Amino acid sequence: MRSGHRNAYETIRAKRQWHTPLDPEAAKLGFRGWHSRGYLPPFDMPGVVQFINYRLDDAMPAIRRNEWAALLQIEDDLKRRTKIEEYLDRGLGNCELRDPRAAAVVEENWLHFDGQQYRLLAWVVMPNHVHLLVEIWQEPQSQLIKDWKGYTARRINRLLGRRGKLWQDDYWDRYIRDEAHYRRVAHYIEWNPVKAGLVKLPEQWPFCSARFRDEYNLLKPPPRPDSP
Repeated sequence: MRSGHRNAYETIRAKRQWHTPLDPEAAKLGFRGWHSRGYLPPFDMPGVVQFINYRLDDAMPAIRRNEWAALLQIEDDLKRRTKIEEYLDRGLGNCELRDPRAAAVVEENWLHFDGQQYRLLAWVVMPNHVHLLVEIWQEPQSQLIKDWKGYTARRINRLLGRRGKLWQDDYWDRYIRDEAHYRRVAHYIEWNPVKAGLVKLPEQWPFCSARFRDEYNLLKPPPRPDSP
């Protein structure tokens, strides 16, 4: 077993010793509690607030592997994600989400089921990746993400006249520990377009929760983005 997989499984075992066991009814719905996808173990239960990221399939282009391959080898999960996010902010690949029509499909799909299947707390659609902060209700997040990706891929491919794979298969998630963590992540999400040099203020980016902060009772971001 690879060391990364072994460490993930050991973390899961430790967390399961102190955390409330997964409710049988939640298990029937497809929730998995602490589990592993080969790295920092996700926590999947109803009522959990999750920070979720996923990207377009070519956001880290194969022809530029020499630039990003070493980032995947960073052992610390958060450091690895920080470096990868910095790389994604360069806006490489075809960046289909730079097209306002495509970005609107992603945002509208999230908002359509907000308050029905989950509670959307913060989000941003970047040119080649997305971030969202969401409170999970009765639908497991793996199924939500599968539905989001499947629907938007079909719509965007038709809209842009393209064929083939749109999204990367996997995604990254981190459950929110407390209110301070919630604030840092919400700030990070809304300031991502500013950090990437796309706009001067979060509310200037057209596909970001900062534009709806009053309507959604979202937190006002600080002058500078914090690390999540």
